[in-house]
Parts: sequence; C-alpha cells; structure tokens
Amino acid sequence: QVQLVESGGGSVQAGGSLRLSCVASRYTYCMRWFLQTPGKEREGIASIDEAGMTSYTDSVSGRFTISRDNAKNTLYLEMNDLKSEDTAMYYCAAEVHYSGSWCELLRPSDFGTWGQGTQVTVSS
Repeated sequence: QVQLVESGGGSVQAGGSLRLSCVASRYTYCMRWFLQTPGKEREGIASIDEAGMTSYTDSVSGRFTISRDNAKNTLYLEMNDLKSEDTAMYYCAAEVHYSGSWCELLRPSDFGTWGQGTQVTVSS
C-alpha cells in the first residue's frame, strides 16, 4: 500500500507562484495532480510517468510544470502565473504498477492511492 503526503499549498496573489510536493512511501508508475472545487468533481491537470513523460490539461499548460524525483519518491507541481480560478484543493494520486495503459490515459478511478489534499487560494 502506498501512502502520499502533500505539502506546499497556501495563499498567494494572482500572478504569483507556488510549488506543491507529494511524497510517496514507495515507487509508483504514474502520478497525477488533481484539483477540486466545491461541488465539482476532481479534475486531473497534470500527469507524469516513471520515465518522466508528462501531459497537461489546457487550463494549466504553459503555467504549471509537473516533475518527479524518483530517488526521493517525490512528485512536484510548480505553479506560475496563478489565477483566481486556480483556487482549489489540490490532490496527488498514484498508480503503482503499469497495467497496460499509458499514464496520461488513466481514468481517475484507476488511481489506487490519493493524498489528503492541500489548499491553494489565489486572490485577485
């Protein structure tokens, strides 16, 4: 069983930056950052596989960068040029083993482990 612990959330003004971290208790194949706002489903925004291949949703492409340090089992999300609409609870999720699907194609229900979430608030 993998455990994930996020950190790095907080409050920032629009145009500012934050860096989120997610420490896993062991190696994982695919990791993804999700965000969730009240009343809405979690939305995947950035994925990275064990080889470092990344994918982004259009809303964050060019502003956010996902990366991982496999030696430290740590996932990162560098968020730049933050906007008020980025305000949300951010979760990291992991799928431990490759099961035949590319990381970026995994559905939210395919992720077996989730972190507790970290709040990001962007004020305009």
